[in-house]
Amino acid sequence: MSHKEYQLFINGEWKKSASGSTSEVLSPSTEEVVALIQNCTVDQANEALQAAETAQKSWRKLPARTRADYLYKFADEIDANADYLAELLVKEQGKLLKVAKMEAAVTASFIRYAAEGARRIEGDIIPSDNPNEQIWIQKVPRGVVVAITAWNFPLALAGRKIGPALVAGNTVVCKPTSETPLATLELGNLANKVGIPAGVINIITGSGRKIGTALVESPITKMVTMTGSTPVGQQIARTAAENLTHVQLELGGKAPFIAFADADIDKAVDAALHSRFDNCGQVCTCNERMYIQEDIYDEFMDKFLKKVKAMKVGDPMSDDTDMGPKVNASEIKNMEHLVAVSLEEGATLATGGKRPAGAQFEKGHWFEPTVLTDVTQDMTIVHEESFGPILPVLKFKTFEEVIGYANDCEFGLAAMVFTKDMKTIMRCNEELEYGEIYVNRGHGEQHQGFHNGYKKSGSGGEDGKYGFEQYLEKKTFYVNYGN
Repeated sequence: MSHKEYQLFINGEWKKSASGSTSEVLSPSTEEVVALIQNCTVDQANEALQAAETAQKSWRKLPARTRADYLYKFADEIDANADYLAELLVKEQGKLLKVAKMEAAVTASFIRYAAEGARRIEGDIIPSDNPNEQIWIQKVPRGVVVAITAWNFPLALAGRKIGPALVAGNTVVCKPTSETPLATLELGNLANKVGIPAGVINIITGSGRKIGTALVESPITKMVTMTGSTPVGQQIARTAAENLTHVQLELGGKAPFIAFADADIDKAVDAALHSRFDNCGQVCTCNERMYIQEDIYDEFMDKFLKKVKAMKVGDPMSDDTDMGPKVNASEIKNMEHLVAVSLEEGATLATGGKRPAGAQFEKGHWFEPTVLTDVTQDMTIVHEESFGPILPVLKFKTFEEVIGYANDCEFGLAAMVFTKDMKTIMRCNEELEYGEIYVNRGHGEQHQGFHNGYKKSGSGGEDGKYGFEQYLEKKTFYVNYGN
């Protein structure tokens, strides 16, 4: 059977790998081949960087509003092709169709939001200590930005990075993961369709270790923005240090979900459910460990487990499916390992814990929604990111106890808190060591916020005006106009 073969998008053109090497993109639902992609060579990665560097010289000179006009058209094309892009996302990543449609819409929205900031690239005029002199601080583009994206929301992450990078006057070389590159590659066609100049956006595929390293270590690269695992982010930071390249990293998470005794239990149960099992638990801000105050523990867990057990795992294209497959076989092996270790350490399997039964699950990477109880703070599952549909639940007594538990973690990306007491909210705000805290709602950041991780969850941050700052350098002029 022949499959669509995607090429490398370099300098506005589609090119085959110089080595002739390709890789298969497999469906997480069926393990069937969805498409073939090119394995870029190091020379071609450098070609993409050089194309971006050349294009940036003229792109940066365009008025920011003109750059934004290109992006508005780009976002419109994404919207116009949203159904096709969503179907590709389902095929390559396994997410539910309704979630894939949301991702396509969010991708366009990320780009449109970035374009809205074109008139807000503002500097400062500061008084000088010297007579007849002013200090001007101007914000200027960094240059060539390398954008490395993760497999869980590949299209949205590309839009999240491409939008602000281009509005700021940079150009981009984007490298999606080999598991889920297809929808991102389609952006090349849409960029050409709306007339974005050649070289402003480049999209290449290939080995992360080989091609990713070549992109990061190049002196042409002036910024690396990456979403992915903490070990990979640490390696990128080490590699980028050679040229002192600016790095923005959004990495792992182990978000605590805390429900205090005065919480709205029904609201908290619903939030806990979707914040753990959305996208098969493959969200960096997901509910990774749940702490319930002992006063409401029994009622909360009774309601929560009923909803978990009622979830339907199956075809992600079906409207009544609640959870699709994991992205690949190695992820399933990790799920099985974490459950086995948890049981060995004394946890109780409240529900799930294995591949679903039935002929439809013989192929693909399926795992049941899983809840572990009788968990203690020292267990592996409390500290190791699962990035899947496994949830350890712990009972706590006091505020001080749960804050200690929540902060006992190498990550610091997101946390969720349910309480009606303003004093508790303010204490959580002050004492939780997390860059993003959701109060009385589940996870899910907004464009105008700031998606920022503490500890080993990353550095730099994305979204909003603070995220946009990452894509700009500051240039200072001391302007003396005396005789």
